Amino acid sequence: MFQSDAGAAPASLATDNLPALPRSERGWTWWVGTAITLAVLVAALMQLAQIDLARVAAVVPSSPLFWFVYAISYFAGPLGDYVIFRRLWQIPAAGFFALLRKLIGNELITGYVGDLYFYTWARQRTGMTSAPFGAVKDVAILSAMAANAVTLVLMVLAYPLLDTLHLGIDSTAFFASVALMLVISSGVLFFRKKLFSLPSRDLWHVTFVQIARVVATLVLTGLCWHLALPAESVELWVLLSAMRMLLSRLPFLPNKDVVFAALAVFVIGQDAEVGALMAMMASLLLATHLGLGLLLVGGEAAGWRKK
Repeated sequence: MFQSDAGAAPASLATDNLPALPRSERGWTWWVGTAITLAVLVAALMQLAQIDLARVAAVVPSSPLFWFVYAISYFAGPLGDYVIFRRLWQIPAAGFFALLRKLIGNELITGYVGDLYFYTWARQRTGMTSAPFGAVKDVAILSAMAANAVTLVLMVLAYPLLDTLHLGIDSTAFFASVALMLVISSGVLFFRKKLFSLPSRDLWHVTFVQIARVVATLVLTGLCWHLALPAESVELWVLLSAMRMLLSRLPFLPNKDVVFAALAVFVIGQDAEVGALMAMMASLLLATHLGLGLLLVGGEAAGWRKK
């Protein structure tokens, strides 16, 4: 089903040694990629009305350090993916923007839509890779596994804080969440020989980069919170990080940061400053997704006109 056209019989022996060129015909991958791009545009325009940009600007910290840390935390995911696919496929610099679209598609629409877009992007570039499905699949699985592992560690660290902070979180739901992630991770490990297609050396490299990416994003996000509200305790940030990571493991939930902000306000509603910070960060992330998404869609539309 996912065989590359590079496996087809050559038209002539004279062309056997020529490098494969990017595909120019509008096959199914072009249409799927275009549909996802347009879906991102529609989602961005629909959600643009939900953001009160003036209110967000009024509560965002003015510190340059905050903006520097925020920018690094936002681009940590695409940069990690770029490191991975640079090793696997020698991906060009333009691939970073495709990975940025992957992130925005996953966040604005629903989980793994961005991965599907990136797969169609790679399928149209047979000179870079002739069979991208296996690598995209393996990277997505290992990304989920890395996030599960970090989430489990965070939840173990956060559990003693549930009673200390008196947030009224049900321990039954807590342990059920832990059990679910353990079952999923154990299943992936049990069937790893059938699930993964990359060589073990590449799998270890992907795993290392994915864990580093998740930890870096987590630490940088926590640093953003601390820079905005330095008076709050580290324990609270650990608990909120665990909640945020747990929500991020729900693959078909769009706008996870908006949902997390609402949950954080509900759980710690007695702390108006923390609630306002979570709402501000969610709006800021959504605004960043929308702004970059519109810029990337505009750039791709310009490419369509040239063609």
